[in-house]
Amino acid sequence: MNRLIRHGHDLRCEIGFASERGRRPDNQDFGAARIGRARIDSRTDAAAVVADGVGGHRGGREAAELAVRGFLDGYFSLPGSLGVRLAAARSLDAVNSWIVAQGRVDAERAGMATTFTALILSGRTGHCVHVGDSRLYRFREGALDQITDDHVMGGGFQHVLRRAVGMEDPVRLDHLAFALRPLERFLLCSDGVHGALSDAKMREILSQRAAPQQTAHDLVAAALAAGSADNCTALVVDILDTPPADESDLRDFFDDLPIRPPPQPGEVLDDYRLDALLSDGRYSRLLRAEDLRSGAHVVIKFPQPRVAEDAAFRRAFVNETFVASRVRSPWIAEVIEQPPERQTRLYSVMPFYEGETLEQRLNREPRISYAEGAQIAARLARAVGVLHRARIIHRDIKPDNVLLLKDGGLRLLDLGVARLPQVEDFAPQDIPGTPSYMAPELFSGAAGDEMSDLFALGVTVFRLFSGAYPYGEIEPFTKPRFGAPASLAARRPDLPAWLEGAVAKAIAVDPAQRYSDVLEFAFEIENGARSARPAAPKKKALYERNPLLFWQVLSALLALALIAVLARR
Repeated sequence: MNRLIRHGHDLRCEIGFASERGRRPDNQDFGAARIGRARIDSRTDAAAVVADGVGGHRGGREAAELAVRGFLDGYFSLPGSLGVRLAAARSLDAVNSWIVAQGRVDAERAGMATTFTALILSGRTGHCVHVGDSRLYRFREGALDQITDDHVMGGGFQHVLRRAVGMEDPVRLDHLAFALRPLERFLLCSDGVHGALSDAKMREILSQRAAPQQTAHDLVAAALAAGSADNCTALVVDILDTPPADESDLRDFFDDLPIRPPPQPGEVLDDYRLDALLSDGRYSRLLRAEDLRSGAHVVIKFPQPRVAEDAAFRRAFVNETFVASRVRSPWIAEVIEQPPERQTRLYSVMPFYEGETLEQRLNREPRISYAEGAQIAARLARAVGVLHRARIIHRDIKPDNVLLLKDGGLRLLDLGVARLPQVEDFAPQDIPGTPSYMAPELFSGAAGDEMSDLFALGVTVFRLFSGAYPYGEIEPFTKPRFGAPASLAARRPDLPAWLEGAVAKAIAVDPAQRYSDVLEFAFEIENGARSARPAAPKKKALYERNPLLFWQVLSALLALALIAVLARR
C-alpha cells in the first residue's frame, strides 16, 4: 500500500493494490503507483497503472512490466511544461516502440503486447491514458462509472484485442481528463476482475469504504470466488483532498455561470431544496437549504441582479471561493465548492451555522458584559490575523459580518470584497465598504491593507462594548473629518481603563500610530483580560439609591435632636 499525504498546493490520496494469478500458471498482470517530484506550479503528480500482458505469448508478463515501469520512469523524468497529455504520450510511445522492436528481433518475444490503463493525478485534474481492455472506474456518491472503453473485436471475439501496447507503432492511445473531487474512489483492474464481477458487485465492495488496500484485496478475492479463470489485479485510489483552485480556474468557471433573479423558499435548484429566507439585502439574498444528495443543511447566497455590474458580482464570488480554498480556520466561514456539472447559475454554498450575527447580539438585551466582550474581541482579532498571515485583506469587518455560534465559537463572514495577493482587484468604483468602519486613508482612495482592517476591527470592538461609533455614524458618499474619538469609558464606566487605551490605539487616525499588526492588538486584549478586572463601581450614596429613605432618616434625626434640646430646657 502506498500513502500520499501532502499539504498546501498538493493533493492527498491513498492507494491500495492486490494481484493474484488465479488459475493461471503465472501472473502476466503488472501494476504500480508512483508519487513524482514537483512538475509544474510546485505541485506533485501521482500515477497509478495496471497492465495485462497478452495471454498466450511468452513475453506477456515482460511486456506488462516493461510498459508500467518504462512509462513511470519516462513520465516523471519529463519537464512539467509539456503538460500531462503530451508527457504521457511521449513516455508510452517510447516504451511501445521498444516492445514492438523486441517482438520483431527476438523469436521468444514475438507478438509480445499488453493492455495499459493509467490514472494520473495532477493538481485538481485526473487524466486517464488507456489502450486495451483493462479498465478504469470512478466511484462517486454511490454511482460507479466506467471511464474507459474496451478496444476489442465485436461479435463473438470480445476477448480479442484490436489495440494494445506492442501491437503497432505508433500506439493509438485514448486520453480523457476530468475534475477530481474529494472522497471519490478510482478502480483500475484487469479483465480477470471486471470480467468476473458485475458492476453491482464492484459497487457494493467499493461502497463499504474499507481502506484501499483492503478494498483491492476484497475485489480480487470476490473475482476468484466468482470463478475468474484469469489473473486478477485491482488497484484502488482514494482521493482524500484536492489542492485549492487557481484564481484563473475559478474566474473561468464563474464567468460561465448566468446571473438570474434569486429564487424563493420552496423551490428546488441543483438538488438543493430552499426552505427558509435568512436575509434579503441590497447585494445578495441568503436562503437556508437542504442538500438532497447528502442531507446536510447549508446556506446559499444568490446575487441580486441589476444592483452592480456582472463583473463585480463574479469577482466577489471568485474571491470567496478562492479564500475558502486556501484558508482553513475555525474562525473563517467556509465555502463548499460545487462540482461544475451540478451548478447551473451563479451562487455560493456555505455550511449552515447555528448562531446570530454580532449586530443582532448588539440589538438585544442584556448588553454584552466585559468578560463576554473581551472573549469575542480576542477571537475576532485572531480571525483577522489568520487572513493577514495569508496576505488577505478583508476590507469589510463589521458586526454584520461576525457570526457568533451557539457553541461559543465565531466565524468571520463575507470575503467577497477581500483583497487577495497577486490577484486582480475590483475596479475602484466597485470596492464597497461600510463608511462608519472605514479608516481615514480609505476615503482618500487607498485600496486597503492590514492597517485599515485593524481600524475596522477597533471600531467593531468599540461598538461591541458601547453600541456607538467612535467617530459617529458616517453616511455613504460623504468625506468625514476625523477628530478625537468618543470616550469608551464615558459610555461604559464599568470597563477597565486599559481597554479604552487599547481600542484608541487601534482606531488612531494616523496609521503609523496604530498597532504594528492585528495580532499585537489581539495579544493586548487577551493579556489585559487575564490580568485586569472591570473597574469596581463606586458605592452610591443613600440619597442616590433611595431619596425617600434619605429624607425620612434625616427628618427622624432632626426630630430627635429637637426633642433632646427641649428636654434640656
